[in-house]
Amino acid sequence: MPKRKIVLTGASGTIAGVLLPALRERYNLTLLDTRTTDKHGNEVEGIQIADLLDRNRDKYRDHFTGADAVVHCAYYRIPDQGDDIYFSSELENLQLAYNVYQVAWEERVRRLIAASTNHAADFYENYALDGAVPMVTPDMNASDNWYGWAKIAFEQIGQVFASGVTHGDRPLENVQIRIGGPRETDVANAPLGDLRRMRRALAVYISQRDMAQLFIKSIETEDIRDELGVPFQIFYGISANPHAIWSIANARRVIGYAPQDNSEEHFFDLIQAHMQAAGLN
Repeated sequence: MPKRKIVLTGASGTIAGVLLPALRERYNLTLLDTRTTDKHGNEVEGIQIADLLDRNRDKYRDHFTGADAVVHCAYYRIPDQGDDIYFSSELENLQLAYNVYQVAWEERVRRLIAASTNHAADFYENYALDGAVPMVTPDMNASDNWYGWAKIAFEQIGQVFASGVTHGDRPLENVQIRIGGPRETDVANAPLGDLRRMRRALAVYISQRDMAQLFIKSIETEDIRDELGVPFQIFYGISANPHAIWSIANARRVIGYAPQDNSEEHFFDLIQAHMQAAGLN
C-alpha cells in the first residue's frame, strides 16, 4: 500500500520537530515553512518555502494537491510585543489558519489536524488546580489572554469547515489538538517545593511517543464524527497523567488514543525532591 501524502505546515517549529521522526517513517511528507532551519539553527531536511499568509492560494496550492491530510502547526509570531501588536499578530494567525483550511478544502483534502493549545481554556485552569472544577473538558472554551482567545477562534474556524454549511455541504474533517507540555524540563524548572507549579507541570506533560500516537490516530481513524454527525473533534494532548486536570476521555473513545506514559512515573525522582523541599517527605 502506498504511503499517504501528508502536508506538514510549520515544519521547522517545535511541535513539528517532536512529530517529524514518527511522521517521516510512516508517511510521504510535504514539509512547508518560511525557513529551513529550526530554532537552534539546524537545517530541517526537505522543507519547501511557502508563505501561507499570502491570500493568493495559487502560490502554494500545488503542495496540497493530492494530499490525504494536513497537519497544521504553522504559527506567526512577533517577538517582544505589547498587547496591541500581540492582538494584531493573532489576527494574522487566524488568516493563516483560514488560508490553510480553504486551500485544503479546495484541493479536496480529506482531513486536517491542527495544533491548538491547552490555553484555549486558560480561564478554567486555576479553578481546576484549586479543585473548584473537577476536570477541564474539550467543550470548555474560555481564556484570559489573547493567545488563548485566538486559539478558541482558531478551533472555531475548523468547526465552520467541518459543518460544511458555508462550503456547499462538503465538510473538511478536522481535529483540534490542545497540546499540553511536550517538554522534559517543566517539572525541573518549577521552583523546588512549589507544589502547585509542580502539579501543573505534571498535569500538562505529553511524551514524544504519546504525541506522535495522538496525531497519527487523528489522521488515520476512519470515523471522527461527533454525536451530531459532524466530523469535528477537540482532543487534549497529554499523556496518561494521574495529576491531569484535562480530560482525554473523548480521545480514548473516538480514536482509541492509548497513551503509554505518565508524568508521575516519568518524573518520580523530581517529585520526591519537590515533596522533600516542601517538608512533606
